Amino acid sequence: MSNERPRRLIDDMRGVRYGEVLAVFEREGKLRAEVYGTQLLNDCPAELWDTLVATDIARDMGALTVKLNGPRQWMLDGLGTKVAPVDPVLREFNGLLMRRIAVIDLGAELVVGPYNVRHVDRGAQFFWDAGKPVHELVEPDGRAWVMQALCIGVDPTISAATLPNLGERLALPDGWTYRTRVPEFELISDTTGRVASVLQDEFENSYTLVDEW
Repeated sequence: MSNERPRRLIDDMRGVRYGEVLAVFEREGKLRAEVYGTQLLNDCPAELWDTLVATDIARDMGALTVKLNGPRQWMLDGLGTKVAPVDPVLREFNGLLMRRIAVIDLGAELVVGPYNVRHVDRGAQFFWDAGKPVHELVEPDGRAWVMQALCIGVDPTISAATLPNLGERLALPDGWTYRTRVPEFELISDTTGRVASVLQDEFENSYTLVDEW
């Protein structure tokens, strides 16, 4: 990350729907997930997303396993520069167009479950507006993970309106808390020069760390 403050290029992303296909491969004794997403291509229409079968996709791609990640809605407000950590290959899944957007290093063993930190090479800049609510997981030392996207694939009743009460439903790690707050200043996550750290709760809502400027 450079010392120059990132500049947003796209606004009005909060609430935009998308979906992802995560294909896991074994490479040189390590597991790696390639992430394909509909972001900025389409709004992941249900009539196409609902036809996807993870086992069929895994067979077609030669993957160990495939995770259908979504549908999801952005809880950030803007996007900035995007660098390509991998060649941005376009691929259709049952007619649903996606682009390869990131890779996830899973190490030597596939660990599943909530609140496990993943390291994602996504090369992106995310922005949250000042004056709009953000939803955070807070570690005992005060470090906060900001929700970047909610998931309606696990619980379709989750929405922006229900998020202030989400903490009542989470089985958080010891000492962790969930909060909703309205930041006074814009929040930014710039991972164009580093690997992003991301985790999910048990409803597969995704959270990331932000930078200080």
